[in-house]
Amino acid sequence: MKAANGTMTLAEMKEFAGFAASTQRYIRRSLDIGLDRDDAMLRWSRDVVEAASIRAQARLYSRLPDIRMTMPDGGGLESVEPVLGPLLTLSAFDLGQGRLTTFAAYRFLYERLIGAEVRPWLPAAFCSAAALPHLHPELRRTLLQSISEAAATASGWSNRQPGFFPKWVEKVEAAALPH
Repeated sequence: MKAANGTMTLAEMKEFAGFAASTQRYIRRSLDIGLDRDDAMLRWSRDVVEAASIRAQARLYSRLPDIRMTMPDGGGLESVEPVLGPLLTLSAFDLGQGRLTTFAAYRFLYERLIGAEVRPWLPAAFCSAAALPHLHPELRRTLLQSISEAAATASGWSNRQPGFFPKWVEKVEAAALPH
């Protein structure tokens, strides 16, 4: 069991390492905001535009506890509105920031923000948000083409919780390392 957990965590690290630097930065920033880990404004804000984006994201992410609590066990139609409405709003914001440019990056972030139980809802939320008119047509195309047929039509989802939650790591100068 422990070897399997280590292997899966390593696979998650490898997946994260494959994302563009801007995507990695956005995921770490989003996790800081959504999981209330660090002062996101202090750590991530580089200018007034980014500060405004962080404030807006924090306002929207304040809905995360409610979304986590309303995650249904099944996928009946009575579950659609309470889950998909708020999830679609968050997804539209995050995709509109232009840093999550693939379904894989989106899925990686949302599995950590909400938990494994959100997996069945991610293809619908992603495709809906990616098709909204507030996104540039080229970004919509890129996003919608990034979801594989297997992801869009999966017959089941793992209930294994993610093990790797990327965080900010301070750079260390090579000269400062002991030899």
